[in-house]
Amino acid sequence: MASGQMRLDVGESDPIGYRGPTACNIVGITYRQLDYWARTELVEPTVQRAEGSGSQRLYSFDDIVRLRVVKRLLDTGVSLQRVRVALEALQGRGHTLADVTLMSDGSQVFMVDDDDQVIDLVRGGQAVFAIALGPVIEELEGEVTAFPTERAEPIVPTDSADDGPDAAAT
Repeated sequence: MASGQMRLDVGESDPIGYRGPTACNIVGITYRQLDYWARTELVEPTVQRAEGSGSQRLYSFDDIVRLRVVKRLLDTGVSLQRVRVALEALQGRGHTLADVTLMSDGSQVFMVDDDDQVIDLVRGGQAVFAIALGPVIEELEGEVTAFPTERAEPIVPTDSADDGPDAAAT
């Protein structure tokens, strides 16, 4: 495995792989993108690296998954630099792509882990809070029945033109 690249644990560990052009077709990227991502160590082939003239890179299934994730994040509008930071932060937190859900708003990349924590991967792992309103409403519907309610008195409109500017304060 390439140094610094996390294992995704979603594929098999057999030493078979996909050549660069095949990986490009599967993921929907250009060979130029694939080559750049390999040279800059964003996604390096883990089955076989290109070493010298005539050698072929071979990408594992895990590598293909990683390539697809990078492509999807780019498609949402996240910059390549932020994708790189997010994937490094994910690896630094000890997570793999197989055990988290990634979300993006087109600028930031967020991770949802098994504990339903949402973490902003681009901003140094700052926690982000999300509140699902459905469960809150259901919870409150049960709780409020234990408390007394009161009927409101009908509001009688007043003629505000006859009252001075301080009429509302009295």
